[in-house]
Amino acid sequence: MSTFIPLTSFPNLTSLPRSYFLGHHRSGFSKMKTMLSSIDLVIECRDYRIPLTSRNPMFEDSLGGKDRMILYTKQDLGSRGRPEDHRRETRLRNYLAPTPILFSDHKAQHSIQQILNFLRSHSIAKDSLTGSRILIVGMPNVGKSSMLNALRLHGVHKRKVAITGAQPGVTRKIATAVKIIEGAEGQEGLYIVDTPGVFVPYVPDAEAMLKLALCGSVKDTIIAPITLAGYLLYHLNLHDPNIYSQYHEPTNDVTPLLEAIAKKTGRLQKGGVPDSEAAALWMIQRWRKGHMGIFVLDEVSSITIAHQGEGMLPSLSQAKRTEKEARRARTRRRLSEAG
Repeated sequence: MSTFIPLTSFPNLTSLPRSYFLGHHRSGFSKMKTMLSSIDLVIECRDYRIPLTSRNPMFEDSLGGKDRMILYTKQDLGSRGRPEDHRRETRLRNYLAPTPILFSDHKAQHSIQQILNFLRSHSIAKDSLTGSRILIVGMPNVGKSSMLNALRLHGVHKRKVAITGAQPGVTRKIATAVKIIEGAEGQEGLYIVDTPGVFVPYVPDAEAMLKLALCGSVKDTIIAPITLAGYLLYHLNLHDPNIYSQYHEPTNDVTPLLEAIAKKTGRLQKGGVPDSEAAALWMIQRWRKGHMGIFVLDEVSSITIAHQGEGMLPSLSQAKRTEKEARRARTRRRLSEAG
């Protein structure tokens, strides 16, 4: 029996869309900038599974000047507390210092309490009679609303106020500030403002777009599910191909794997034909929920950290120019190949 050798790189898909910057992203971001004078702290949420790719430079460029904390959400979906997980977190802390950062799981009480303790300490240091106003921002679907609900539940024991969902775009407008910590006697408490996720205007790296899509930062209709499943398979093989052993032997070809999954899970079309697209969506959702491997997609090293966000364009006009140039280059390449 031959030894399975996984791919060491994923094919470059130049035809992938490189933007998901929608109208409510633009309007929400503009509103955030007008609110800064009343904000004491900005919490930027990033997805633990893509700690570098889920950074949006627009927040640093336009919301700077305010105290800031970086909150890596969904830690439970990317970390098992392994030595390599601790090393990754240490590298991120060292690079972002002195900016405070926390790693969180909104379903874990101790994790939420750690965040509340930080926010309470920050508010006490401000010593304001009017309490504190906190703005929570991040890319689409990084878990801002879920985090707000968890902070409110543990902080003031109130039911959730922010609607959440598996697809991005559930929060489309700036919400009303909600209390998450009671104030001391004679003082107001701590209030947090939920915001819509804001995508970067342009993603120059096709693989970065795949990572964002796989983690749910863009709707599942933007990139073909079978393409995303193929990218997920690439990462599964790098970590442990036995993760999908109940469906198929190790393979670099996503087609037979999806057919096997479709047959085993009953995702069949008329005549018993495997529904590969439905199987791909099922496979992606299983991974997103932590049922098909717990790992990160970004390589976090001193080199990749130093180069994070390169080419991410904070200007929409720059993004349009770059996309237009990229389309022209693709057209020239196709004409050259045809000739």
